[in-house]
Amino acid sequence: MLKMNEDLEGALKEYLKLLDEEEYFEAHEVLEEAWHPLRLGKHPLANLAKCLINGAITFEHIKRNRKDVKKKAQTVIASFERHKHMCVEGIAHYELFSTACAKVEALKIQHQDIFVSTVKRD
Repeated sequence: MLKMNEDLEGALKEYLKLLDEEEYFEAHEVLEEAWHPLRLGKHPLANLAKCLINGAITFEHIKRNRKDVKKKAQTVIASFERHKHMCVEGIAHYELFSTACAKVEALKIQHQDIFVSTVKRD
């Protein structure tokens, strides 16, 4: 059975706290519970919430140093990249969404060895 949470603001606040604590799986879970009602209701913020969920799980893969971690992390972060542009002034909970996107971006920089292309240039 799906766990659902109608308190998106509270979920975003908890998500941010958990990211700071490097509890990425838990951050993913908290926001996913708030994402389900958005998704089921076809809410315009559903994809933005989902991109943050994937952002968190990306760093859980890195934290656990999973097999093929670079490939997995790059695959999962692609959803974040696809939808982060939806974080624009005027949306509900803009400040929280903006802070969350900034934290994911900072984590990408922190783990640039995973996300920097290995293509060699002449």
